[in-house]
Amino acid sequence: MIVTSVHKDTEALSMAITAELSVPAARAWQLWADPRQLERWWGPPTWPATVLDHDLVPGGRVSYVMTGPDGDRAGGMWHVDEVDPPSLLVLRDQFANDDGTPNEAMPTTVMRVTIAESPAGSTMTVTSTFPSLEAMEQLVGMGMEEGMLAAMSQIEAVLAD
Repeated sequence: MIVTSVHKDTEALSMAITAELSVPAARAWQLWADPRQLERWWGPPTWPATVLDHDLVPGGRVSYVMTGPDGDRAGGMWHVDEVDPPSLLVLRDQFANDDGTPNEAMPTTVMRVTIAESPAGSTMTVTSTFPSLEAMEQLVGMGMEEGMLAAMSQIEAVLAD
C-alpha cells in the first residue's frame, strides 16, 4: 500500500493520511483533476464512485455517488475553495441527499490535499478537519479512516495506466 501514515489529532480536530506516489506531482494531480481517474479510486473498492459534476475551480463543485454491492447509494459533494495545481486543493466535503442537495444532518469537513515533489516521485497528504470532536468521532466511527485507506489503495493501479 502507498499510504505511509495516518495521524488523528483530536486537539486539532483533524485526520491526515499521507501517501508516497512513484509519479511526479503533476501526474498525481490528475488523480483529482480528471473525473474518470477520480472515479477509479475515490470510494472503497466495494463502493465505487460515479462523478456527476466536476468543476474543480474556486467556487466550483464536484458531486458524486458511491454505489454499494447491494445497490445502496451514498452521495457526496465537494465545494471547491482553493485550487493551485499541482500542489494544493481545499474542499468543503459534505454528504448529499438522493436529490443531490447537501445532507445537513451530517457534518461538513474541510479537506486539504497537498501534493509535493519527493525523491521517489511525490507525496500526497489528505487532511480532513472536523467542525467538532463529536463530528470527528461520528465520521471516524462510521469508517472514514478505513474507507479512505481502501480508496487510496487503488491509486497505484490508476497511476500504472
